[in-house]
Amino acid sequence: MTFVYLVLAIVAEVVATSALKASMGFTRLLPSIVVVVGYGVAFYLLSLALRTLPVGVAYAIWAGLGIVLVTLVGIVVFGERPDWPGILGIGLIVAGVVLLQVFSKMSVH
Repeated sequence: MTFVYLVLAIVAEVVATSALKASMGFTRLLPSIVVVVGYGVAFYLLSLALRTLPVGVAYAIWAGLGIVLVTLVGIVVFGERPDWPGILGIGLIVAGVVLLQVFSKMSVH
């Protein structure tokens, strides 16, 4: 269940972050509510995952996948286009998360 909590926490955080952009500085009510609820759910689920995952591992996965997913939402929903250095940087973040998960003794398998 640990990784289920973590994945759901990441999804909630991505939804909240996407709604943050849509809230236009908290001037739109519905997206603003989604931001507050989404981050609340995200942090609650992250706290459940942290019962068994080391905080460094959990945060690396959280941040890495969050960056990738928010970037994809930016591309699909908001029409944002990353440049090649941005894509390379995101690729390096993903490589770091994979390296941590596959080879690190810190990771819970």
